[in-house]
Amino acid sequence: MKIAVAGKGGVGKTLIAGTLSRLFARDGFKVLAIDNDSAMNLSYTLGIDNEVKSKIVPISEMKKMIEERTTIKGAGPGVYNINPRVSDIPDKYKVTGPDGLQLLVLGGIEEPATGCLCPENAIIRTLLHNLLVKRDEVIIVDFEAGLEHLGRGTAKGIDVMLVVAEPSQKSLDLCSKIIDLSKKLGVINIYLIANKIIDDSQLSIINERIKEWDIPLYHSIPYDSVIGKADLQGISPLDFDPESEAVKSLKLLFSKLKQLKLELFDL
Repeated sequence: MKIAVAGKGGVGKTLIAGTLSRLFARDGFKVLAIDNDSAMNLSYTLGIDNEVKSKIVPISEMKKMIEERTTIKGAGPGVYNINPRVSDIPDKYKVTGPDGLQLLVLGGIEEPATGCLCPENAIIRTLLHNLLVKRDEVIIVDFEAGLEHLGRGTAKGIDVMLVVAEPSQKSLDLCSKIIDLSKKLGVINIYLIANKIIDDSQLSIINERIKEWDIPLYHSIPYDSVIGKADLQGISPLDFDPESEAVKSLKLLFSKLKQLKLELFDL
C-alpha cells in the first residue's frame, strides 16, 4: 500500500505520516517512510535516534551521486539524463528507525518549477516513481506543500492520497487545489483529513465547504497541546504520550486505513 500525505505547510502532514508509519510497522508491516518535504522533519516524528539523524544526508543534496547518475557523456552543458538509474538508492541510503521501520530522506527542490529538468529534480522524480510503482512494501510519503513535481506516472502508483487540512480558509483552498490536481493525475482514492480541530462547529464549516468536492471528510484529529510539547522536546508524539487525544485519534485513523487496505487489495 502506497500512502501519500499532502497539504499546506504546518497543518500536521509530518505528524500524520510519521505516526502512521510507526503504527504500520508495529503491526508487522514492512514500512519505508519517505521524507519529501524541504523542512525534512519526518525523522523527529518517527523517533529516529539523534546519532543516526545527524548522519542523514538528503538525496537532493548528494551532488556527486546526482552528477554521476544524470550526466550524459559527450553531451553539452544543460543536457541531463532525465531517467537516471535509481533502483539501488533506497536500500543504499535508507536508515532504520523504531519498530523496524525505515526512512529515506529525499529532501525538496529549493526552487521547484513545473517541468524543471534540473539534475536534482530528475533524480527525485524518477526515485519517487520507483518507490511508488515498483517497490512491494508499505510506503508512506510526507510530500511538500505543492505537488508540482508529481508526474502522471508517479501519481498512478499512489493507492491512497491523504490531504490534510486545518480549520482555516487558506488551508482548505490549497487542499481543493491538491485534490483537483490529484484527480487529474489519476489518483483514485483521495481522502480529506481535518487536523487541529477544536470543536464541532469547525467540522460543520469544513463539511459545508467541501460539499461540492466529491471527497469525503475521512477523519478528524483534535487539537492537542501534547503534540507541541513533544515537538519542543524533540520526541516522537507516539513515545511522548501514547494516550494523548491526538495520538489516540491517529491510532483510529490507522485502523481505518488498515481496513481500507483489506478492501482494496486483500479481499
